[in-house]
Amino acid sequence: MTELEVDAQDVVRLMLQFCKENGLKESLKTLQQESQVALNTVESVEGFLTDVQTGNWDAVLQACQSLQLPMGKLMSVYEQIVLELLELREIDVARAMLRQTEAMLAMKQEQPERYTRLESLCSRPIWDAREAYDSGSGKETRRIEIAKSLSTEVTVVPPSRLLVLIGQALKWQQHQGLLPPGTQFDVFRGTAAAKPDENDDFPSKCTHQIKFGKKSHAECAAFSPDGQYLVSGTIDGFVEVWDHETGKLRKDLKYQANEDLMMHEEAVLSLAWSKVWKVRTGQCARRFDKAHSQGITSLCFSRDSTQLCSASYDASMRMHGLKSGKMLKEMRGHSSYINHCCYTLDGLRLVSSGSDGWVKVWDPKTAENLHSFRPNPGVEVPVNCCCVLPKSEHMVVCDRSSTAYVMTLQGQVVKTISSGKKTGGDFLTACVSRFGTWLYCLAEDQTMYVFNLREGKLEHLVRVHDKEPMACASTPTATSSPPTPTTVPSSSGALEKAPETEPP
Repeated sequence: MTELEVDAQDVVRLMLQFCKENGLKESLKTLQQESQVALNTVESVEGFLTDVQTGNWDAVLQACQSLQLPMGKLMSVYEQIVLELLELREIDVARAMLRQTEAMLAMKQEQPERYTRLESLCSRPIWDAREAYDSGSGKETRRIEIAKSLSTEVTVVPPSRLLVLIGQALKWQQHQGLLPPGTQFDVFRGTAAAKPDENDDFPSKCTHQIKFGKKSHAECAAFSPDGQYLVSGTIDGFVEVWDHETGKLRKDLKYQANEDLMMHEEAVLSLAWSKVWKVRTGQCARRFDKAHSQGITSLCFSRDSTQLCSASYDASMRMHGLKSGKMLKEMRGHSSYINHCCYTLDGLRLVSSGSDGWVKVWDPKTAENLHSFRPNPGVEVPVNCCCVLPKSEHMVVCDRSSTAYVMTLQGQVVKTISSGKKTGGDFLTACVSRFGTWLYCLAEDQTMYVFNLREGKLEHLVRVHDKEPMACASTPTATSSPPTPTTVPSSSGALEKAPETEPP
């Protein structure tokens, strides 16, 4: 598709129109002076020229304040106004305009004879049109001539062009599936506007349960970055989009309403959000064939969403280019399955955790392994996941035990968090609340343990399923349903919001 080039002067004109329509007169004047770009638009060209031809000079002068007209044409306008004031015997007003306006002072400098003639007319005791106008000319003729000369300088554009264009761009993003309908959008930040909620409460009651077929169950689930969508991946390869506040399938997505679901040929084991699947249309934008020799266990996108990192049962991590569709780098070092991978908040490091009990920190640019460590040295326990903490350089490491660790990227243990359960309560996975206040650890005893990360204390117990669960996810933004919910896929075939349970 041919790229469209936008003239920088057109962008300035859009801003000038916005200033004019919103009464920002000083901003309009300053921007025109600094950019040397004129707006030169009027509400109606026909109306403007009619005002000139009928001598409605108040309206003409008001319109001219926002126009940048050639000085010669502006002189003609002011000269005609002075002559008509003299005809009405408004001599003082005519003399003031002659001596104080920019156009007349420019005439005095550039065309002194023409200026002196007007000064002389101001001194005449009576008005004589034959002396004021050239032979064969008159007031009406001069007005028509001035209107004709100004007609090439002004134009009309539809109102609010800047806001209209932004609105059209947002509608296109909705059409492409990049922006859900009805979403408030922060134009300046370029993201969906987050709801103004500073609470970061842990789940306290069951709001909804999403059930799958008897031969199906959810393997993974993920919220969209703006919290608008909850997406599940199932053992039979379906990818479905849900409204997590109602627990129902999003039927505003036409392909789901028509039961034309997003689908893989094999089980969906991991989900990550970017633009590979266009959620609004359900179309696959990029397919990576033979990304790994075995199943993919975890996915994460680079900060700019141009690269995708995948971890696999084949003990490797690979970096893929979204634009090229090719593998860019491979990272090896684990001796067993890699269970999880994630970027640090600054996007400068990748963290992987494996069934070999190791956590590894990588440079995504060079694929170099920078640090390798075990959260519990000397004990070979599979590490299920690593969660980077918001607004922190630390991360939570969750292994197959009843203990989680707050650690640095260099492998130093900052804090140890434990449920205290010695048997039957090993953690399977974990996630962190959106502000980093709570740590949710999902255990094999069908219970979610809620820890206060600052104090390292067990705060709440939540019974989530009747059978062993698999994964959990927390909403990244505020929602209208109380309070911040956690979604838990289970092999029981249900996708649940965490239910209310009495504190321990």
